[in-house]
Amino acid sequence: MHDIDIRPHIIDRVVARRGRHHLFDRIDARTTALVVIDMQPTFVAEGGAGEVPMSRSIVPNINALAQVLRDRGGVVVWVVHANARIGDSSDWSGFYDRFVAQDVRARTIEMNAPRPTADALWHGLDVHPEDVHIVKNRYSALVSGSSGLERSLRSLGITNLLIAGTKTNVCCESTGRDAMMLDFFPIMVSDCLAALSDEEHRATLETFIQQFGDVMTSGEVAEHLK
Repeated sequence: MHDIDIRPHIIDRVVARRGRHHLFDRIDARTTALVVIDMQPTFVAEGGAGEVPMSRSIVPNINALAQVLRDRGGVVVWVVHANARIGDSSDWSGFYDRFVAQDVRARTIEMNAPRPTADALWHGLDVHPEDVHIVKNRYSALVSGSSGLERSLRSLGITNLLIAGTKTNVCCESTGRDAMMLDFFPIMVSDCLAALSDEEHRATLETFIQQFGDVMTSGEVAEHLK
C-alpha cells in the first residue's frame, strides 16, 4: 500500500474552508456503496498491459471493507473496464489510437476485451452473489454513456460512494469527481487505492479532499459506518 498521509497544511485548509476535517460524523451503510474500480488482470496481474504493481497489495483491504459494508446493509459494486474491438481499433479510438503506442495497442485492446463477470475480476477478490457488476468503457464510470452505474446507484437509493481500486489518479479520481458533480457524496478510501507512485496517489487525495469529497482509510470508514 501507499505509505503516505495528507500533509497537515492541506488538512488545515480543509478545516478552514468547511469547518471540519471529515464531511460526516457517521455514514449510513444502507445508503452507501463501495465502488471498486478496475481491479482486473489488465491492471493487477504481473506483466499486465496496464500493470499497477501496488494494486495487488490493496486486495486484502478491499475484501475486508467490502465485508464490513455487506454486514451493515450496504452494497458492493465491482466496476471493470472493457472496450469492444472495431476493426483494428476499438470503441474508444480517441484513446487507443493516440495515447497507446502502436506496439502495445493490440495487446491492450485484447486485455480490455469484454469478458464474462467470472473472468473479468482479479482472482484474489472476494466477490459475493449479491454484489453488483458494472462494465465501463471510459475512465469515469459516471460520465455520460460510459456505464449504467449512475442508474444502478439511484435505483438502490445510494447517496454515499466509497471509491476503491486503481489507478487512484485516473479512473478512480475521474469517477469520484463526477460523483460529486452528480450530487453523490464520494469518499476516496486511501488504503484501498493504488497508483504508479506515492506522489501521484497523494496528489489526487490532497486535491480530492479539498474540492470533491472526503478521504479516509478503510479503518476510519468502518468506524463511521452505522
